[in-house]
Amino acid sequence: MSTKRNPTKYLGNEYQRLVHENLNWELKELQSPNEPVCTVNGKKVIMLCANNYLNLSTHPKLVEATIEATKKYGAGAGSDRSISGNMFIHEELDRRLAKFKHAPASLTYQTGFMANQGLIPQLCGRGDLFVSDELNHGSIIDGVRLSHADRAIFKHKDAEDLARVMDEAEKHKPPYGHIWILTDGVFSMDGDLAPLSAIAKIAKEHGAGVYVDDAHGEGVLGTGGRGIVNHFGLSSDEVHVEMGTFSKAFGVIGGHVSGGEDLRNFAYNKSRTWLLSGAMSPGVAAACIAAIDVLESEPQHVRRVWENREYFIKALKDLGFDTGNSETPIVPVLCGDSKRAKDLANFIWKKGIFALPIVYPMVSRDKARIRTQLSTKHTHEQLDKAIEAFTGGGKKLDLI
Repeated sequence: MSTKRNPTKYLGNEYQRLVHENLNWELKELQSPNEPVCTVNGKKVIMLCANNYLNLSTHPKLVEATIEATKKYGAGAGSDRSISGNMFIHEELDRRLAKFKHAPASLTYQTGFMANQGLIPQLCGRGDLFVSDELNHGSIIDGVRLSHADRAIFKHKDAEDLARVMDEAEKHKPPYGHIWILTDGVFSMDGDLAPLSAIAKIAKEHGAGVYVDDAHGEGVLGTGGRGIVNHFGLSSDEVHVEMGTFSKAFGVIGGHVSGGEDLRNFAYNKSRTWLLSGAMSPGVAAACIAAIDVLESEPQHVRRVWENREYFIKALKDLGFDTGNSETPIVPVLCGDSKRAKDLANFIWKKGIFALPIVYPMVSRDKARIRTQLSTKHTHEQLDKAIEAFTGGGKKLDLI
């Protein structure tokens, strides 16, 4: 008689390994709206790790739009958009987003992760090639893994290395049918920008498609927060898929892609995450439309987040902190090993600052950091308190 196997014991063992190596996530509970000052685990703290860059999640126009649409259309759509859940408000959101993005067409997904996981595998198959920045987001990586295409990696933000990879791809026998270059727009761990103009130029020379994940760029970059494609003065003829999410600067939830009419038609017919998942709730769709309204009519939000970013990063640099290659309101405080990052996070937490350690595998083992994210409503007084906490922790841990 064989010994019975415990099918779940390894789950606990693996978790304990993560704890031992300081690689586990310790979840905290947000007990108030996501604002610059909020309540977490029963403690009032300054929020410094939210994606809510423009603080739109609590904007009165978004809240009211959610309530009114819910009253009018109900709490849910009742089906996938591909069947009977394609409501007027979803189509209106697609139209409004395309106009905002200066693109021929847009299509919304339930989340940004689902956009990448649903569309990317359909763009390439056997005999095709994906070329990806080495630090691309996990949702891009998972999307590529779901395809049967060949894969190639180019060094982070290195246009010369991308050109080398593309030249080698041209020599492949038999020739590749389709080639797509994939890149984050704003890299979420470091806050640096993809060299999108150079990428688009190289892609054009080789007849390749360009797919940019602009989750952390829209609402922050470009005229009125229109994103990285607008920031670089490019169009949907040069960047063929501009993917994004409503869960960051837009303050809501949901993903989307913008580009040509052919892209939209292809995407909703081929993306299984879109075809086989329940539609975005009407209230959420209405809130996303309201967020676009706010960005078009209240430009001060975008301006203010950049002012706060400059104030905060200058203070950290003057103190001697390593803030990496940040170019956006994502400002990392590099610590090295995971334990030191966790120790710094715990120190500033005790001082009333909420910012989480980012450790392996989200970053390499020697690149652990505290990732701070600035928002529109942060006051200089709040940022000064955060700077004071980082100063104390940095000195204690020999970071400055």
